[in-house]
Amino acid sequence: MATPLKYLIVLVLPISALAQDPAAEPTLLGAGARSRPVYDGSASQHLEVVPVLRTWTPLMFARSTRGPLEGGFHVEALPGLDAGVQLAYEQGRTTSESTFLSAHDLPNIGKGGSYGAHLEWNGKLGPAPINAILRSRQNLKAGQGLQADLRLTAGVFQAWGIEAGVVSEATWADARSNRTMYGITTQQAAISGLPAFSPGSGLVSASLGLIGSFDLAEHWLLVGQVEGRRMEGDAARSPLTEKRSNLYATAGAAYRF
Repeated sequence: MATPLKYLIVLVLPISALAQDPAAEPTLLGAGARSRPVYDGSASQHLEVVPVLRTWTPLMFARSTRGPLEGGFHVEALPGLDAGVQLAYEQGRTTSESTFLSAHDLPNIGKGGSYGAHLEWNGKLGPAPINAILRSRQNLKAGQGLQADLRLTAGVFQAWGIEAGVVSEATWADARSNRTMYGITTQQAAISGLPAFSPGSGLVSASLGLIGSFDLAEHWLLVGQVEGRRMEGDAARSPLTEKRSNLYATAGAAYRF
């Protein structure tokens, strides 16, 4: 892709009411299975159980349906525009799940969390509902840095109990965040046999995904998602990046309250 659209994308979990105003969406609670790379740029895939969660009140929210598993507070700043703060779950990186990391004796990056702020806009582009989120995520662990992402969701189909949409996201990171995930210190280089590498800040990845749901009954629905993600910048040039392109896929079921 040669246009700026390549820098817009991601989906971590599927959503039901695609790109609607969150206040109009139902509460969801369920679970699914997700196939993902061990870390962005890894050639090893990992299968895991993930939540399908979404609840929204005039003040608080919790969800896994707009990217990371997150929860926090929000206020309506302008019609259609919300501002908020959130805590989010951060995946980390597990050496034993990756053949490459294990072979080079590289360390784990433990699971953790982040805190940050976001702006969320809901509107329409012609007949299509649009949801846009600009979000910052500062890792709770000292020295692990800051990320920011821009996420767009557009509903494209709704009929016969089926809803479908397109999701795009771009993720940026500061130098500390990139060094945590994609850097190799001199000491690690001596142990692993890989060259030392100290990435700077910049664009980390861009992705494009399809999401959908199907109504099974009045309260039950199936949800699904597939997303292609491509590494960019220093993260793509890191010796730890085995593949520039990765695939994420999720399927699950949820109860709609």
